[in-house]
Amino acid sequence: MSVVDNFIAPQCHQEIEYLYEDEHILVINKPSGLLSLSGKNPLNKDSVHFRLIQDFAGITLVHRLDFGTSGLLLLAKHKSANANLTKQFQDKLIQKQYISILHGHLVNDEGHINMPIAKDPANFPRLKICTQTGKVATTHYQVIERLNNPDRTRVLFTPLTGRTHQLRIHSQGIGHPILGCDLYGTAQTQAMAPRLLLHASKISFKHPTNQQSMRIDCPCPF
Repeated sequence: MSVVDNFIAPQCHQEIEYLYEDEHILVINKPSGLLSLSGKNPLNKDSVHFRLIQDFAGITLVHRLDFGTSGLLLLAKHKSANANLTKQFQDKLIQKQYISILHGHLVNDEGHINMPIAKDPANFPRLKICTQTGKVATTHYQVIERLNNPDRTRVLFTPLTGRTHQLRIHSQGIGHPILGCDLYGTAQTQAMAPRLLLHASKISFKHPTNQQSMRIDCPCPF
């Protein structure tokens, strides 16, 4: 069954911030409300890749962030850098951390979320938790602070797998959706924030040419 994505991205006026650059890689701070890659719909041309390819011929995204997610994106400037970093991702050698604000108060100060994620063609572009057909998905969370009026929890997420929408659907799965999430929240939780409150705040990896250990941080804007 074919699915159609009718999403039209509103214009993003925010600029991309460069956090680290050399002749091999580029690390940026992606604004919320900007696609990582241009969509099939010509109205969704603007994206991180579309903007950067104007200045860096052959640049490629090593991974992606959801449209509403802000923060750290790692890009390769040539094929060998892309191959090296892609293998680091496949070998789970790259660590990413995210800061988010969830609805309600989490009971435990930290823990693991183990919920397999599967496609859901009937509700595209949403995914679903499914123990029969889902792929293994694991997220570690740690409470940063609990906020009141209304009840919210600021958390640090460390995804141990890299499934699409993983943090958003895992938050929903434990009954605490991310504020501002249009796919996995409620009308109430979506209205509680002007954007998806999910930010990629840290990435650790080895430089693709000299193998130097690198850690780049990006302050959370909310």
